[in-house]
Amino acid sequence: MKNIAIVMGGYSSEFKISLISGNVVYQYLDKTKFNAYRIHILKEKWVYVDENETEFPIDRNDFSTTVNGEKINFDCIFNAIHGSPGEDGLLQAYFELLELPHTSCDYYQAALTFNKRDLLSVLKPYGIKTATSYYLNKGDAIYTDQIVTKVGLPCFVKPNKAGSSFGISKVKTAAELPIAIEMAYKEDNEIIIESFLDGTEVSVGVINYKGKVTVLPITEIVSENDFFDYEAKYLGKSQEITPARISTEMTEKIAEIAKRVYEILQMKGFSRSEFIIVNEEPHMLEMNTIPGLTTESLLPQQAEAAGITLEELFSNAIELAIKE
Repeated sequence: MKNIAIVMGGYSSEFKISLISGNVVYQYLDKTKFNAYRIHILKEKWVYVDENETEFPIDRNDFSTTVNGEKINFDCIFNAIHGSPGEDGLLQAYFELLELPHTSCDYYQAALTFNKRDLLSVLKPYGIKTATSYYLNKGDAIYTDQIVTKVGLPCFVKPNKAGSSFGISKVKTAAELPIAIEMAYKEDNEIIIESFLDGTEVSVGVINYKGKVTVLPITEIVSENDFFDYEAKYLGKSQEITPARISTEMTEKIAEIAKRVYEILQMKGFSRSEFIIVNEEPHMLEMNTIPGLTTESLLPQQAEAAGITLEELFSNAIELAIKE
């Protein structure tokens, strides 16, 4: 039996969602193959949490824990941390230094995809279409006219490196821009301001399943709110329709782009990319490398539509990581 550490929590606003994802992995992990351990990685502590919610510290020298005098080492890490340090490359680099297999992509891919503007810049030469964007770093002068001229109104103001739609605003007038920028800076010191893409929003999971890059059924997102924000994602203020109500040609086109992006970036493990279809052209918004794994989350919904159970999805990720 392999010992599997399911890491969850993290240092960002997304830690609560990550704890839910991690517990879903724990619940569905095949207990006939794996001994599962819930590991909370939080700013104030790294601990193993047992069935009785008793905490045992993690030794960061070798990522082990000691329970009743017995040392436990792990054969593989199941990474369920959204945001830093699980999705931005920090933990990936740490586990690679310790030569511990883990279910996420490598540290460079994690850091690159976590940085929305760097990701889109890398993909542009490959002909991947994106929104028109304007970048700001904290401390930069804000020239409202320049921004509006470049991206138009309405537009989106987003923290460059944050997930779950924290800090994002849809801006309809030039006067709202400075307020939205201030809000985004609460989440990150870099900002991306993007033109509004008016079209159908879809989300597509690409995973390595049994050694083959596999595009899962595409989900169409219809938000009741102005956009697919935190409430829409987690508080039921959206409809998620899988498979998406788009033509067969469009489905194939998006699947091909999503697969190509996965391969260009030399991705591993799970990924979920968001696109907006404008005038029959998919425009890429971003890629998540540790997508939500709650039972309501998009990737598990898509896996289910493909006939893959959560148990199979999670076992596959671990088996591939150990094999590599």
